[in-house]
Amino acid sequence: MIQIFEKNKNHIPDLQRIFLEVRRKTFYWLEDVVDYKLTDFDRETEGEFVLVAVLNKRPVGFISLWMADNFIHHLYIDENYQHQNIGSILLDEAIKIMNSPVKLKCLVKNEKAIKFYEKKGFIALEKGVSNHGEYILYALAK
Repeated sequence: MIQIFEKNKNHIPDLQRIFLEVRRKTFYWLEDVVDYKLTDFDRETEGEFVLVAVLNKRPVGFISLWMADNFIHHLYIDENYQHQNIGSILLDEAIKIMNSPVKLKCLVKNEKAIKFYEKKGFIALEKGVSNHGEYILYALAK
């Protein structure tokens, strides 16, 4: 059974690994993907509230939130545990603790994530361009 916890120091090595491995596979088209490092997790989630999905005492995914803006920054699930509803569980828990509207950005080329968020009821507000390419800003009103 999946349990959801606030991140603690014991989770960090697994979260660093998940972040590195899944980013490399998901964003294969980016030139800087080869430069990703384990420590990117620490930098990318600094100051954020992180919820961790744990199965059999091992972290298998996480969602990081920038609470001040009700913004979902990262949602990553270990490749071996994808398609088991873990992302939905984490997203639901995040939505419960955030104010409305909940927002996130998704790169246009990340079609799998776009389908996931739209299925969950997120609505595209606008498009923009970042240094990683075109993105869509989504919002979900509770």
